[in-house]
Amino acid sequence: MKKYSVGLFLLISVFFSFDQVPGKITVYMIGDSTLANKETKAFPETGWGMPFQYFFDTTVVVDNRAKNGRSTRSFISENLWQPVVDKLKEGDYVFIQFGHNDESKDKGDRYSSPEDYKKNLTRFITETRAKKANPILLTPVTRRKFVDGNIQETHKEYSPLVKEVAIAQQVPLIDMDTKSRALLQKFGEEPSKLLFLQLEPGEHPNYPEGKIDNTHFSEMGARLMAQLVLSDIVNQKLELANRIVKPVKAK
Repeated sequence: MKKYSVGLFLLISVFFSFDQVPGKITVYMIGDSTLANKETKAFPETGWGMPFQYFFDTTVVVDNRAKNGRSTRSFISENLWQPVVDKLKEGDYVFIQFGHNDESKDKGDRYSSPEDYKKNLTRFITETRAKKANPILLTPVTRRKFVDGNIQETHKEYSPLVKEVAIAQQVPLIDMDTKSRALLQKFGEEPSKLLFLQLEPGEHPNYPEGKIDNTHFSEMGARLMAQLVLSDIVNQKLELANRIVKPVKAK
């Protein structure tokens, strides 16, 4: 009888070891069109959250909930945030990047005042931490705007607000505004067009009349933006850095 009891115990132990993968986490991404997944009809427009998922090993699931045109305000009011909260578990991450639409005063359904913007960011942080998950704040990525060969700040009011919240709430901050501007400056005014959705008429069937877009990224631009995020994860020594795919050594 004792022999069968031990065998049953081992069987149950093996069952649960397969049922629960130790250390598996989800990285949720909330934000706007600059990181959102894109439909095939929008290709080659690419959100930087799309290539981001390929940086991590099998212990990480990247769940990109970012949506085109959303601000902190509309992400909450359209009930896009609550489903994330409901699924959060201990050890998960929430990457939070808004600003492009919050600062659009001409679009009343999106606009968030600076005070509301900070309150909404703080809500994301508070509710993430309540689930013992890890909030990460990101300033909005820059728009491509050059004057006399010099890249310009395009989020002068809202990027500093993200930094204020990060300091007040003691949350890790990835300053994508500054980092993306430095990247565009390094490329230069004309070559930096390659990072954005810039197409000549007839160049792509999805945009027969061409496209000049200095906000949304090409495939290459999205990948380079995602790499900026990845490098800061490593530099800040976040636990998530331990889950980056290890390079395969050539034989």
